[in-house]
Amino acid sequence: MAEVTFRDETATGAPVAEFQVAGLPARMTARELIRLRVREEVARHNARPSDRFTGLVRPDDAEAELNGYRLREARRIDWERQADIAERAFLRNGFFMLAGDRQVEDLDEEIDLGADPDLVFVKLVPLAGG
Repeated sequence: MAEVTFRDETATGAPVAEFQVAGLPARMTARELIRLRVREEVARHNARPSDRFTGLVRPDDAEAELNGYRLREARRIDWERQADIAERAFLRNGFFMLAGDRQVEDLDEEIDLGADPDLVFVKLVPLAGG
C-alpha cells in the first residue's frame, strides 16, 4: 500500500499546505486522486464545521480569501459536489497537478504512487485588468 502527500504550492513554488493519506493502491488515476483529495479535505472540514474552508476549490456561496474560502455561515460541505467542481476546474486549467517532476495533463492518466508519492497542486489565479 502506498502513502501519498498532497501539497499545495504557489506558482513560485512556495509551500502553502500539505497532508498525507496512507493505505492507497500503488496506482491511481489523476481523477481518483483529485476526488480522494477533495473527499479528505471536506471530511476534515465536516468533522468541525466552521465559516472557513481550506481546500482545492471554492464551495458554493463562499468568498475567496488568502489560502482559503469564507463561508456565509459554518456548515457541512458535500464532498461529491466539491469533487465534481474540482474535476471541472482541472479541465479548465483552474489548477494544475504535478506528480514527481512532471505535470499531469489528463484526468484518466495513471499515477504510479510508488514512484511519485508527492502530488503538488498549484491554483492558477486569473489576471485582472486585461
